[in-house]
Amino acid sequence: MTRLRRALTASLALALLAGLTSCTRDEEPVTLRVLASPELADLAPLLDDLEQDTGVELEMDYEAGADLEGQYPGGTAYDLAWLASDRSFQLRVQDSEGRLSRPESTPIMRSPVVVGLEPEVADKLREAAPEGRISWADVADAAAEGTVRFAMADPRHSDTGRAALVGVATAAAGTGRALRAEDVSCDRLRGFRSGQTLTAPGSRALIDAYLSKPGETNALIAHEAELLALNAGDRRAEPLRIVHPADGMVLSDFPLLLLDQEQREAYGRVVDWLLSAGTQRELMERTFRRPVNPDVEPSEPLRTDVGNALSFPDSLSIVQQLVTDYGDPRSRTADQVVFVLDFSTSMRGERMAGLRAAFAGLSGADDTSTGKFARFYLGERLTVVRFGGRVLEETTVTVRGDADLRTLNQLVADGGYDDATAVWTALDRGYRIATAAVRDGPARPVAIVLMTDGENNAGIGYEEFLRRHGALGADARAVPTFPVLFGEADAAALKRAARATGGRMVDAGLSSLSDAFKEIRGCH
Repeated sequence: MTRLRRALTASLALALLAGLTSCTRDEEPVTLRVLASPELADLAPLLDDLEQDTGVELEMDYEAGADLEGQYPGGTAYDLAWLASDRSFQLRVQDSEGRLSRPESTPIMRSPVVVGLEPEVADKLREAAPEGRISWADVADAAAEGTVRFAMADPRHSDTGRAALVGVATAAAGTGRALRAEDVSCDRLRGFRSGQTLTAPGSRALIDAYLSKPGETNALIAHEAELLALNAGDRRAEPLRIVHPADGMVLSDFPLLLLDQEQREAYGRVVDWLLSAGTQRELMERTFRRPVNPDVEPSEPLRTDVGNALSFPDSLSIVQQLVTDYGDPRSRTADQVVFVLDFSTSMRGERMAGLRAAFAGLSGADDTSTGKFARFYLGERLTVVRFGGRVLEETTVTVRGDADLRTLNQLVADGGYDDATAVWTALDRGYRIATAAVRDGPARPVAIVLMTDGENNAGIGYEEFLRRHGALGADARAVPTFPVLFGEADAAALKRAARATGGRMVDAGLSSLSDAFKEIRGCH
């Protein structure tokens, strides 16, 4: 090539480069205010590159809350919102009947909500789990018996905590579909909840609290990305074992929302840059979140199959009820259940065997998924009232370990029988125990389970029971009764008692006594 040709080629290349640069600079520089989840603070090192490549500066305000009752994200103060998840907000939009508009939303990256376990706890749970695959049911079971003590963000204020709660509740329902209103139970998550020993309004504060209080917890429920980042750093001597629950997980997709329609063009530039293969790869390597661009191959730590991605409920009221039922995770108040059990002679044989099996299952012998969610749990207060023609015996324990459960099981296994059946006398005794419990601990939820296989033929009648129940006042009205229909029991009378006390009758004849007790533990 001659010197002249080389000069002409170089001049042409410079001209083309100048033209490209000129085109890029024709795009107006713009600054967008972004209401962002605190979890996204790890994106800060990429923002300069985004501005250089697109001309768009993102001014991040890491103050995005996730309260279900919150208003439109950021009001008019922000151009964009960048959240861990916009599910709760979109449900508010759907529920607003047109008062709120649904903004354009683009998923940027993904991360499932999973469990990080201390190594010795992970080994113990894997050894007991089918094929070594730990489920939410296994975690709930271990929490109920005191093996797992976990940290989880407050579901009332955190999308991450809410996603974890939805995952656990969906697994507890056992339907394989998104939660419906009838799947949300007031009690089936109590065993799981009893294992929560640490909380915070959000994930970043939760991890800081977890690290500052070694020994208080041995499990951390958070996004997979946060656990991988924690393991990759130097804040722990030994990495947590990351568990992807076998019964499914809820995925967060970290969407970018357009709040100000006048900034649509700049929003498009930002989205295109974030979804490009190069940026997706860098996001993955820096933040451990999974790419949404299918052209980007996940890195080795992110190749674990998330399996069954659980669906989020499609109704705001369902999520609100779930969060309300779970309550304040800082509260350590456990339930009290008063079991009023028929020990008349008609219960001999198979019926008593069924009752004993049901109690053994609730004490931890039932290794099915529903059994693990429905079992008695640490801190729960339990009373057994045995009755025939009168109250035969009663015992109350607070569950601190296996010895307390053995006490109750022995009472059921070894108790003698009586020839008559005083249903309403026994239920009256149950209400006196329950009313005293309400007065002693107003924050403690109390319920009564009445199990009988016959009609009332001794003691007081139903009308006298109602009179006495009414005389006990508001404390008694706060306690529902869940009668279990068994054998030849008077179904109409049991239904009346359930309605009068705010409970619900369960028919053990439709399945088994064990299943009936599980259903009551769910107390839909």
